[in-house]
Amino acid sequence: MELNQIKYFLEVAKNEHVTKSADNLHVAQPALTQSIHKLEEELEIPLFKHDGRNIKLTTYGQWLYKKLTPIVKEIDEIPEQLKTMANLEDSTIHLNILAASTLITNAIIEYKKINKKVHIQLNQNDQTDLYDICVTTKLFYQQNENEKDSVFVCSEKIFLAVPNIPRFSNLKSISLEEVKNENFIALSGSKHLRTICDKYCHEAGIRPNIIFESDNISAVKNTIGANLGIGFWPQYSWGKLDTKKVLLLEISDPVCSRDILISYKKNKLDCSQVEKFYNFLTDYVSSKEKASLGQTP
Repeated sequence: MELNQIKYFLEVAKNEHVTKSADNLHVAQPALTQSIHKLEEELEIPLFKHDGRNIKLTTYGQWLYKKLTPIVKEIDEIPEQLKTMANLEDSTIHLNILAASTLITNAIIEYKKINKKVHIQLNQNDQTDLYDICVTTKLFYQQNENEKDSVFVCSEKIFLAVPNIPRFSNLKSISLEEVKNENFIALSGSKHLRTICDKYCHEAGIRPNIIFESDNISAVKNTIGANLGIGFWPQYSWGKLDTKKVLLLEISDPVCSRDILISYKKNKLDCSQVEKFYNFLTDYVSSKEKASLGQTP
């Protein structure tokens, strides 16, 4: 199958009308019809059937349409991806943030104060490897096998955020088993953190009843403060609590934490700008980790 044949087939399959498809493709109708017939001859399978003046996909045609659509979409995206790769060679630092977004955002603000010329492009895509620096998280750290990537790891405790009510106000720590019947508030979109917290809940033998999800940290905090539920809270990634309505309790069983990984790809001819920011970022995160050690939230 040739690429043009595939695109012609997909257009006709979408419209189920040869004339309209020929107009959309800016090709002559006989040429389009001939291309479809040639494709059917090569496959030795009928892809279309006549339905009055119109045509319909056969069962085989429907199957082929479903198979080819995502493949052609990916092919069509290749030029833009190549442009992105080419842009990695300029002065822009491409940062993919998959964890600790509040912490990393604060680091960027501080770095811009000392290097105003640097341009940092933010992305949040766990399906791409087109970046200079990536911030992600894993439950258990595994040595990076790619020697071209530098990796920094720090450990972050995960606390339980609870409303400041008599049941919790005198506690310093709590086990997940003790809150198995509580409603949970969650931050939507934080897939990596959710996976880690779900694993700890599974270890504790509980299944959290999530009654509300929000993509806003403040909304999660305020909902917990209103005594509508409890939730997990990464110690310093989401910043300090600025309300007395919410308490952070250390989880005693199981002990909950996550590793934050910061890696950069040495994929530029000149990596000096990326390396400077990488060093600043790792120092910044490390300082926050050290500042939090031994402190009660």
